[in-house]
This record gives sequence, structure tokens and C-alpha cells, in this order.
Amino acid sequence: MCGIVGFINKAAAADRSVVEQMNAAIIHRGPDEDGFFVDGKAALAMRRLSIIDIAGGHQPIHNEDRTKWIIFNGEIYNFQELRDDLEKRGHKFYTKSDTETVIHLYDEYGPECLDHLRGMFAFAIWDTREKTLFLARDRVGKKPLLYSHQPDGSIIFGSEFRALLAHPDVSRDVEPRAIDDYLSFMCVPAPLTAFRSIRKLEPGHWLRWKDGQVETRRYWLPDFSKKIEISEAEAIEETTRMLREATKIRLISEVPLGAFLSGGVDSSIVAALMAEVSDRPVKTFSIGFEEQDYSELKYARRVAEHIGAEYNEFIVRPNALEVLPVLVEHYGEPYADSSAIPTYYVAKETRKHVTVALNGDGGDESFAGYERYAAMKLAERFMRIPRVLRAPIKAVRFLPSSELKRSRIRDLKRFLKAAELPTTERYLRWVSAFDAKAKREVYTKEFSAGVSGEDSADILGAWFKRANGSGVLDAALLTDQMTYLPNDLLVKVDIATMANSLEARSPLLDHKVIEFAASLPAEMKMSGLQTKSLLKKVAARLVPPEVVYRRKMGFGVPIGKWFRGEMKGFLSEVLLSESSLRRGVIKPDIIHRYVAEHTAGERDHSFQLWAFLMLELWFQRFID
Repeated sequence: MCGIVGFINKAAAADRSVVEQMNAAIIHRGPDEDGFFVDGKAALAMRRLSIIDIAGGHQPIHNEDRTKWIIFNGEIYNFQELRDDLEKRGHKFYTKSDTETVIHLYDEYGPECLDHLRGMFAFAIWDTREKTLFLARDRVGKKPLLYSHQPDGSIIFGSEFRALLAHPDVSRDVEPRAIDDYLSFMCVPAPLTAFRSIRKLEPGHWLRWKDGQVETRRYWLPDFSKKIEISEAEAIEETTRMLREATKIRLISEVPLGAFLSGGVDSSIVAALMAEVSDRPVKTFSIGFEEQDYSELKYARRVAEHIGAEYNEFIVRPNALEVLPVLVEHYGEPYADSSAIPTYYVAKETRKHVTVALNGDGGDESFAGYERYAAMKLAERFMRIPRVLRAPIKAVRFLPSSELKRSRIRDLKRFLKAAELPTTERYLRWVSAFDAKAKREVYTKEFSAGVSGEDSADILGAWFKRANGSGVLDAALLTDQMTYLPNDLLVKVDIATMANSLEARSPLLDHKVIEFAASLPAEMKMSGLQTKSLLKKVAARLVPPEVVYRRKMGFGVPIGKWFRGEMKGFLSEVLLSESSLRRGVIKPDIIHRYVAEHTAGERDHSFQLWAFLMLELWFQRFID
């Protein structure tokens, strides 16, 4: 696991001191060693967190005739079998690392080498003979890769924003469209970034640079149209087998491993399968809150006890929010998923014990774990009811309910507000902090004019239209796999773990698991309105049933309560500051009203205020 940086100049010779500055900015991604290669106009560098071939896997690594050089971030879990095949084809290796396997594979197959890789990766290959740069990112986007294609044709790339911003040619001009999308999704969706000059290489894509020109191409996309005939019993067996194998191959390491254990279905399955295939007790790490409504620790303890794991838990308290400047620094662009806080802290504590941690990321997006999937299915049925018969049902909107506390009545009111909207707008309402109408109400005239004609719903709509599955569930799953998963969840985990020099591995994100789940009938993944039906039946064989069959809690953070308590002063200090009120994005009167209503307990503006707060902190750090 590493961080990579580099640039190819169109005209001038490469300055080694520049790539050294870029590399120093991401030392946390690889504190064990660094490596450099400068060749005329090209400069490559990397930071290494040594996990496989600790003694011999120094990067950059070259091919046999030293005409190609690679810097690599990630892990290839099938590298040994790929290496065996390449050796039979006459390739000769000088290390035992997975990185060298990749460059030989590129020598053999070119860009099609990506079809053979099983793992997580972002890498760059410089061809000294052809003067071409090849960048690639793994199928689902576990590993980040940013690039800046300069006006003169030069290209600059790296694992994190801080690396690119260390290059003197990368502008910090803000991309207004990205800010607009951020306020919908709480993150900036690829390929945009908050900086006009920087783009994200999207998951499942490669990029080729030559003579100042850039070409990008998608090489992978899950196919929901090819359904298999399989019984439920067979599906349970095959899912269990595939997850066991995906877990086992992720235990390859020369350093200590452990597992994040939230107490939810997905992480419990991974920890249980680790226990099955490991020859020693699994080290598990859990995090919770003093507020019991947000804590799943009792379920995590129960799982650890059941599988005979070593259990470690930590409590996040409001004073932990002193870490916000650290998070803003590492994420590099506006990012408002508040669960980044506990993720960062569990990674920090876990790193004291192990270097690699497995997690349960990806189960919801492949096996239909979110309640919004059931809501989408229910909305389809609701809209088939004659309008005259829907009216009595809609009367529930007049029932009293607290906006400050989650309840079934509150959820039902939210459902009814969105159910009659077109499919994409309905989904956006359920996954966003601000829909188009809400943004129009909060934006200043100047900012609104700058993003006129843009609609964040189009990002989701493109994937709903492209979905080729059997109905709305598969469309929603594909949309989340291509948007929410890589833009939010995987960014959160990569940055939070690598900030602490910890590698995270995700068996449920194995592309073979994702492809298999896509091939399953939709009703098998969600039976009636029961989410994650099949995966829960897998889990029920591995962990106690009280862990499996309960309402999904998610990795929520009690920010609403914190904003009325310990964080009240900090919130007002930042959002009501002169710089914030003059920022020109959100109307000052909206900021004043949201802060006043929320802190007084009159309305719940938790997510909106968190989005405003993280945006302003980013402006202060990176733009001001």
C-alpha cells in the first residue's frame, strides 16, 4: 500500500525537487520508504507502506529491459498465479512483489492487463521508449487517483489533493459545479473535484497520455442483465463460498492483520469468515458513542464473543471533533459524511495493533442493504394505486411527529413527499441533503447564476437510464455502485485509514462477488421489502440471529445533539464568521436562520449545517 505522485512535462525537463515536494505531502500513505524515477521530462515518485515483499519490493519497479517503470498503490491478490503464468511465457522477475507482476502483465497485454487483476489499485507506468504515461484505477475505486491536464499539455497526477497542490502549476481556482454537486451528495462526484484544474480518474477507467493529449476509457462495468437460474439454497452456498475465498486471499500479508467490526451484518460476516480461515484469534476493532441510539457496540461484542475474536472497542466523544482540521486537510475537498470522524478514530486506534484491517464495505450496494431500496420498490407499488385511493394514505402527513427524533411516522412522511416524484428525483430526495428546490432557496443570486443549467439529479439519472437489469432495484444498485460507493464511502475509508498509515481491505468489494450479486434475481437480494435478504441468510449461519435481524442502524453520528451542546460554540464561530457570511455561496440570512433554529431545538438542520461547516472549513484551509 502506497501513495503515488508524478508529472510529465510537455516541454521542459522535469525538476526532481518538485516531485520530492509532492511526495513529501503524502508521507502518511507510506511512512516506510520512498522511491523516485526522473527521466527527461518525466518524474515519478511514491511512498511505501511495506506489506508484501518487505525486503525486495522497492519502487519504482522496471520491466526486463528497463523501458517501462511503474509506481503502484494497492494490493493484487492473485499476483502469484499471474506471475507463474508470466514466467511460463518467458518473463523473468527480480522481486517477489505484486507490483512487478503488474508491469510484466502490461508488457504482455497492454491495457487489457487490467482484465486479469484481482484487487485494489491505482498505478502509473511511464514508457521511456514510446514516451507515454498509462494511469489506471481499480474497478470499484478503492484507491484514489487524481490528475491535472495542464493548458500546455503537461500532466500532473497523484493519490491525494495535497500532492497535486504541491506542484506550482496546479491552480486552486474553485469549480462551482463541484460545490453545487457537493451540497446534494455531501461529497464531490467524479470526475469533478472542487478544483477546476484537477479531475478524478473514475473507477474502472484507464488514462493514456502521449504528446500532450489525454485519452480515457472505461474497462469494467457490472452487468445486471445476465441473470442466472439458481435456487435460494444454492445462492446461499455460493455466496458463502465466494465470500470465504475473497476473505482468505485478503489475508496475504507479512504484517499483522485485524478487522473493523461495527456490529452490522457485513462486517460480522467478514470477521466470522476470517475466524474460520485463520489459525489464530482474529483481532477486531469497534467504535461507538456515548449516545446509545447511535452505538452498535453491544452487537459487536456479541459477534466477537461468538467467533472467539480478540475484541477492542473505543468511544467517540464530542471533544473528538478537534480532529476536524485534520480531516479537512486530508480529504482535500469538501466532504460532509460525518461518519468520517469515527472511521478516522477507529483507524487510528487499530493502527496501534495491526497494519492491515479488513472491513465490510460493499455489502449494501451489491446485496440491497439500504432502506431506500425498499422505499423505491414500495413507491413503484404506491404509484400504481389509483390517485383517488392514495389520498387517504397521504393524510398521514397531518399526524404529529417530532422532526428531532427518528420514528416510523417521520419516515413515512418523508416517503410520501418523494413517492410521487419521477424516479431519479425521488432517489435524489432520499440520498441528498439539498434537492434542486432547496438549493435555489439557500444559494446567493451570484452563485446560483454561476451554476444555472446544472442539475445534480442528472448524475443519478444517467445511471438509472444505463441500468440494464430487471427493474428499479437493480437500477438503484448500479447507481450506488457507480456514485455513492466510490464518491463517498470508499473515499472516506481510504483517506481515514491512510491518514493513519493503515491499509483497509474489503472482501465484499471483490469484483467477482459484485458480478455474482449482479447476476442474482432482484427478488433474491430483497425479498418483499426485507433488505439484504440473501446476505442476512448467509450471516445467520455465521453469527447470532439477534445481530442479523434488526433494523439497520448505519454508521450515524449524533451531530444534531453535538450542535446543540458541546459543538454549539464552534458551529457559530465558523458559520457566523465574517468570512463565512461573505463567502457568496449560501445566503447569510439562511446561515443565521439554520443555526438559530437548530441550536434552539426548533428544527433539525443537522446534515445541512454539517455540509455548510465542512464547506467553510475547506474554503478557509485551501482557498483563503
